[in-house]
Amino acid sequence: MCYNEGMRFIPYGRQAIDEEDIRSVVEVLRSDRLTQGPKAAEFEEALAAYCGARHAVVFSSGTAALHGAYFAAGLQPGSEVITSPITFAATANAALYLNARPVFADIDPETANIDAAQIESLITTRTRAVVPVHFAGQPCDMDEIREIARRRGLYVIEDACHALGAAYKGRRVGGLSGTTVFSFHPVKHITTGEGGAVLTDDTGFARRLLMFREHGITRDPAHLLGRAPGSDPEPWYCEMQHLGHNYRLSDLQCALGISQLKKLDGFLKRRREIARTYDQAFSALAPAIRPLAPKPDRESAYHIYVVRIDWKAIGRTRHEVCTWLRQHGIGTQVHYIPVYRHPYYQRLGYPPGLCPRAEAYYEAALTLPLFPAITDEEVQRVIKAAGRLTTGPR
Repeated sequence: MCYNEGMRFIPYGRQAIDEEDIRSVVEVLRSDRLTQGPKAAEFEEALAAYCGARHAVVFSSGTAALHGAYFAAGLQPGSEVITSPITFAATANAALYLNARPVFADIDPETANIDAAQIESLITTRTRAVVPVHFAGQPCDMDEIREIARRRGLYVIEDACHALGAAYKGRRVGGLSGTTVFSFHPVKHITTGEGGAVLTDDTGFARRLLMFREHGITRDPAHLLGRAPGSDPEPWYCEMQHLGHNYRLSDLQCALGISQLKKLDGFLKRRREIARTYDQAFSALAPAIRPLAPKPDRESAYHIYVVRIDWKAIGRTRHEVCTWLRQHGIGTQVHYIPVYRHPYYQRLGYPPGLCPRAEAYYEAALTLPLFPAITDEEVQRVIKAAGRLTTGPR
């Protein structure tokens, strides 16, 4: 296999934008409202309908959506949330924004999802929520997690930033439990450039999300504190009831999201086709290269395709492999360094080696290219490169 300038570099992930998407954004550019117009509500309605939730509230990023969900769940200074260390730092950071504390449970080594059996022993009187992360797009063990939360009176806030379009026991993620968070970053299943959303069936929760997104301000006559219930307030009257943020998603971005959502099923079909091709090819390379294990009662959205590599068996380090693949036009990534290993979390007192299975997973993990626009030929380039790592000289 030889990489030359005529070949396209294959990143681990990227957006898929077509002329319909561009026209949708241009239409808003030519309208009177670039933000705070009708597109946010239209996008929210479409998202909620797709996932089977009662409400959707869009935010300026997935991180902002997590922050909003934690606020709406009532996290206070000293509150605790139990989550996975194998996630992007934002899952935990959003709790720190509210002076709450993330508590990390170890993972199932075959899926890299949170191990539900680890959760109960970590619950204290300060625990407010459990935040399962649907890693790589495969849903966590939600029946077990929801049952624990029900018995202990906790919120379940699903970090589904990898899992738009995934299904658990026949139901789409987003309609499984009380609260679900999505991201629309360009490498995700659909994109708004940057963006996120919280889906919920709880009307009061949705109202708190809306206020948090809009500076903590409400104009809803039914919930004003400075006017008599049932009164008709002045048209300009509003109230800041909380210290919120400007976390709005513009009409430009929502128009792109509406257009992208129409193509989501096609994107998912292609992602699953690529994953099946990889699975078949890499089955012959085990145990040197092993994909994450799928569970039969759920359908992954395949945000990323992760393999675990026995570096000693192939006689190369991860750094050497990543460098060599890049020289041959193939981009890779590592998802993720366990959150508690970052220097900021070390300064907060989280000990190294906190979750041994997460540590072992991290040391072996490598993310390979997977996105809808990758061609069959490029998929084969990736497979051949992986094969050379295990069988022959570079």
